[in-house]
Amino acid sequence: MGLNNREDEKVMSLSLRENLQTVADPVHLQSSVEEVFATMLGAQCEMVPCAGSTPTETITSVVGFGGVLTGACVFRCSEATALAIAARLTGMSFTELDDTVKDAIGEIGNMLAGAWKGKVPELSARCGLSIPAVITGSNYNIHVQAPEFRLHHCYRFDASVFEVTIICDGLQ
Repeated sequence: MGLNNREDEKVMSLSLRENLQTVADPVHLQSSVEEVFATMLGAQCEMVPCAGSTPTETITSVVGFGGVLTGACVFRCSEATALAIAARLTGMSFTELDDTVKDAIGEIGNMLAGAWKGKVPELSARCGLSIPAVITGSNYNIHVQAPEFRLHHCYRFDASVFEVTIICDGLQ
């Protein structure tokens, strides 16, 4: 016999918290990046050490998670990397961060967030995504107070480097 919705949520919450190691497993982030870049851009990515400094001008996509897990998927790269990603994604050539490039970076962030949450069955149906917010500029940080966990990796394809961060600020 099935449980009612309140009992389902209680069991799901306990299951998610008890499976924190599975949810926070870096392998899920790695495979999500590899899948999205191979499928959508035809690019092979490799994880690289994160450099201490970020480029002066960066573009960042932030996609929020809501539901049994709250937090965000943050995709950050240099202007040159954003232009290369948009070119591969659209088949067009770009010389500046126009609206099409910003939309492409937002969409990459959205695909990464969706791929990552799809790796964990407890998140797949019970965690929604926000519309991507795209930020451009220099010397900015995204701060989350006392996250449950944070995954941060840097990757390279061709000569382009980018960062992907999964931040969980709450588990219900």
